Amino acid sequence: MKRKFLTAFLALTMVTAMLAGCGSKEGGTQAGSSAVSASEETAEAESKAEEAVSEAVSEAAEDAASEAVSEAAEKAASEAAASDDKEAAAPAAETERAKANELTVGIAQDFDSLDPDYMTAAGTKEVLFNVFEGLVKPTSDGEIVPAVASDVQKSEDGLTYTFTLRDGVTFHNGDPVEMEDVIYSIERRKNGEDTAAQLEALSVIADMKSEDKTLTITLSEPSNEFLAFLMNAYIIPADYDQQETAPVGTGPYKFVSRSVQDNLVLERFADYWGEGGSIDKVTFKILEKAEALVTGLQSGALDVVAHMSSDQTAQLEEDEFTIEQGSMNLVQALYLNNAEKPFDDVRVRQALCYAVDKQAVIDLAFDGFGIPLGTSMFPSFAKYYDESLTDYYTQDLEKAKELLAEAGYPDGFEMTITVPSNYTPHVNTATVLVEQLKEIGVQATVEPVDWNTWLDEVYGQRKFQSTITGLTSDNMTARKLLERFGSEVGNNFTNYSNEEYDEILAKALTATDDEEQIALYKQLEKNLTENAANVYLQDMADLVAVRTGLEGLTFYPLYVLDISKLHWTA
Repeated sequence: MKRKFLTAFLALTMVTAMLAGCGSKEGGTQAGSSAVSASEETAEAESKAEEAVSEAVSEAAEDAASEAVSEAAEKAASEAAASDDKEAAAPAAETERAKANELTVGIAQDFDSLDPDYMTAAGTKEVLFNVFEGLVKPTSDGEIVPAVASDVQKSEDGLTYTFTLRDGVTFHNGDPVEMEDVIYSIERRKNGEDTAAQLEALSVIADMKSEDKTLTITLSEPSNEFLAFLMNAYIIPADYDQQETAPVGTGPYKFVSRSVQDNLVLERFADYWGEGGSIDKVTFKILEKAEALVTGLQSGALDVVAHMSSDQTAQLEEDEFTIEQGSMNLVQALYLNNAEKPFDDVRVRQALCYAVDKQAVIDLAFDGFGIPLGTSMFPSFAKYYDESLTDYYTQDLEKAKELLAEAGYPDGFEMTITVPSNYTPHVNTATVLVEQLKEIGVQATVEPVDWNTWLDEVYGQRKFQSTITGLTSDNMTARKLLERFGSEVGNNFTNYSNEEYDEILAKALTATDDEEQIALYKQLEKNLTENAANVYLQDMADLVAVRTGLEGLTFYPLYVLDISKLHWTA
C-alpha cells in the first residue's frame, strides 16, 4: 500500500514539474494565452503520469493529480496577469507625472531643520539649496557669482566689498527684498544664538552701511574666503519668524508643505528673478531603508534617487533609467573619538590606518567606484588637494600589530563602530572594516542607529568610540573641511586636539596671500594624516538613478541637488 502511495506521489510530482516548466516559458505572455497553454499541457502531463503510475495508482490519486493540475494552471494564469499589471504600473505612473510636469525624488533622511541658519545635515542643505540663496551663490563650475546682488566690487586692499542689490527680487511670500532684509540676514548668520547658527567666518565684518540699493561691508582684516562664506548667509525676510515650519527664501523653488518622516513638497517659484526651474512641482519622498528606494524606482513611485550603491543601481532596468556618475565631494572616514580610550593614543590610531586596505573597501563595498583619500580633502577642491597623502598608510598588518603592542594592546581590543542605519554605503563600509580589523586582533562591532540619534548622540554629544560618515563643505574653500579639527572649534566632534594644528590653523585663517593660505591648508592636511586623526577612506562616487525622459542632472563641486536644471523631454 505504501509503495502504491509513493508511486502516486511521484506521479503528482512529475505533473507539477512539467507544469512549472511550461509556466516559465509562458511567463511573458498575457493571462489568457497562458491559461490556454497550461490547459493543453495539462492533458499531456496527465497521460504521462498515468503511464508512470500504471495500475498502482488508485482512483483517488488520479483525482488528486487532476485537481493539482487544475490549480497549477489557474495559478500560472493569475501570476501572468499580475506580472503584466506590475509592468504596466511603472510607465503609467511616470507618464502621469511627466504630463503634469511633476517630479518625485527619493531621499534617505528627514530634515534636521528648515531654518537655513540652523540646518546641519548635508542632506538637508542638499535639498534646501533650491529654496535659499545669498547675495552670491555657487555655480556648477565652482565659481561664485552674484545672486540677490547684481554686482560685487572688492577694494584693492581687500577690506571693502560693495554690493548692488538686484532689481525685482522677491521673497516666496510675495514681499520685495529690501536692504533691511539683507542686513538682518547677514547679522543673524554672523551673530547666531548658538554655534549652529553662527558662521564664524563672518566675524571679520567690522561694519555694514547702506544707501539706497548699495551695501558696503568693511572687514576688520582681509579675507580671501569672505565671499565663499557669505554665500551661506541666506537672505530671508526680517519680519518673518516661521522659518522652521514654513521657510521663505528667494530661490527658484518655494516651500509648499512638509510631513515629518514622510515628505517635503516644493513648487517652482514663478516670480524668480533668474531663469528659474522647469519642473512645476517636486516631492522629496523620505525612505530611510535602502531597499525601499530601489523598490520606489522600480514601481514608478520615484523618478530620481542620488547617492546609490552599485548593488542598488544594478537592480534597475537599463531602458528605464540612466545612471549618472559624479563625485559626492565628501570625505568618508572611520572617524575616531580622540578623547576616548584607546583612540587617545596616536599609535592606536596609526595602527588602524595600517590595518585598513582602502582600495579593498572600495572594491568590496562599492564595486570599485570611489577615489581613495588620505586626509580631509577631496579632489574637486583641486588647489587644496594633496594627492601624495593618499598612500601615506598602505596596508601593513605587522606594522599595525607592532604599534598596538607598543601602545599596550598586544592582543588587540574591542571597539564599536556607530553608523547611521539609513545610509547603506556607510553600513557596508563598516562591515568590510570589521573583517579587516580582525587581522590585527581588533574586534569591532557595528552599531546601527537612526539618523536623528546619530545627529544627537554622535555628532552633537560626542558619545561614541568611532563612526563612519562623510564630511562635506558647503562653500568653495578648504576652511570648512579643516577648521572643524581645531581643538576649540564647536563642531570638532572627533575631539582632535593638536597644538601644532591649532597654530597652523590660526595662520591659515588670517593669511591674505592666496598661495600662502593654500600652503598652510596643505600643512593642516598633512598633520591630520601623520597623526592619524581618523582613518581616511574615500571620496564616494555619486551614482544617481534618473528616469528615462528626465534630463539636466548637473553635478556641483558641493553636496547639492539642483532641481532647477531638471526637465522632462517629452
